[in-house]
Amino acid sequence: MNKVVPYSRQYIDQDDIEAVISVLESDYLTQGPAIGKFESAIREYTGAQYCAVFSSGTAALHASYFAAGLDKGDEIITSPITFVATSNAALYLGARPIFSDVESDTANLNVGSLEEKIGHKVKVIVPVHFAGHPVDMVAVRALADKYKLTVIEDACHALGAYTKTGSNGWAKVGSCQCSDMTILSFHPVKHITTGEGGAVLTNNKLLFDRLLLFRSHGITKNRHDFVSTNNGDHGEWYYEMQCLGYNYRMTDIQAALGNSQLTKVEQFVRTRREIAAHYNSVFMDNPFFHIPVERDYGKSSYHLYTIRLKDHLVDKRTAIFSKMRGEGLGVQVLYIPVYLQPYYETLGYKNGCCPVAEDFYRRAISIPIYHGMTMSDCHRVVDTIFKIMDEVN
Repeated sequence: MNKVVPYSRQYIDQDDIEAVISVLESDYLTQGPAIGKFESAIREYTGAQYCAVFSSGTAALHASYFAAGLDKGDEIITSPITFVATSNAALYLGARPIFSDVESDTANLNVGSLEEKIGHKVKVIVPVHFAGHPVDMVAVRALADKYKLTVIEDACHALGAYTKTGSNGWAKVGSCQCSDMTILSFHPVKHITTGEGGAVLTNNKLLFDRLLLFRSHGITKNRHDFVSTNNGDHGEWYYEMQCLGYNYRMTDIQAALGNSQLTKVEQFVRTRREIAAHYNSVFMDNPFFHIPVERDYGKSSYHLYTIRLKDHLVDKRTAIFSKMRGEGLGVQVLYIPVYLQPYYETLGYKNGCCPVAEDFYRRAISIPIYHGMTMSDCHRVVDTIFKIMDEVN
């Protein structure tokens, strides 16, 4: 049996291990100095003014929706081609996701059809940068400004990507130049990892303060923020719970790993772009599938490399997928449109609401791309895919 080449995986070196050990030998395993150090490093890398780290990307999404004031009866507009957490986090607050269709090639929100989804209950637009390729954020921001909506970028795939920001040129995803908040994920298959973890970036101090409150039980120890008049003199021990928050704190162990990983993120992204360029060169104009595109307003960080089967092979995807797995390629299909999940069916969502997304799902297979892949691995992926396509064609 050949070694499995996964579609993605973490890359951990000795520096990462030593960073974690240093925390294990320190006085603080959680709520210590490693958190602030990691948040500062993320701010410096992305260009955002504020950063709050969380125990997971899902927690970060939940917190950002809370900070935006999302409440029962409100609606968000987002993509169906995403992990379920993007929309689930709105459900946690009693809000309802509205799914808007995607572009057939990038699988990102089709901004041209977004406006028709905006009703009086919509409060937030959540563009998802699928596979690391940014959505056209200048267009999203213009639409949000027209209807006075909050923009929260789900950039869980897109650390290290760049997007055009209009007259200001290019900016890293996470700078929040065209959004109110940006979400990152540090799951092991992402560009950097903290095991599990996430972050929210923003340039708005009020949003940042609400994020901090939400991630720690709704509790503040900042005397300037106290609101109670019923507790007499407040000693140094005093704290206030001001909202129903959660324990969404990241540990110092995770933060130390993340800070070490972040020093290598440019190398990680460069490797992914080099692998993607190699795939593009050998897969260009092949008769079996379409390759990813890169629009002129974005520079992808290639969290995924997703091929789309051509018409004559769509009905053979299950066989193709199984053969790839059988040959040791850890391919994956990302994602099933969220509203097709059984739970969402119980909420009244129906097949057919986003036909382009459903067609993308029928064609998609994500093939291996990650830092740590060797050129031998790349050649094996290419040779195996062509062999299988010839067999089933």
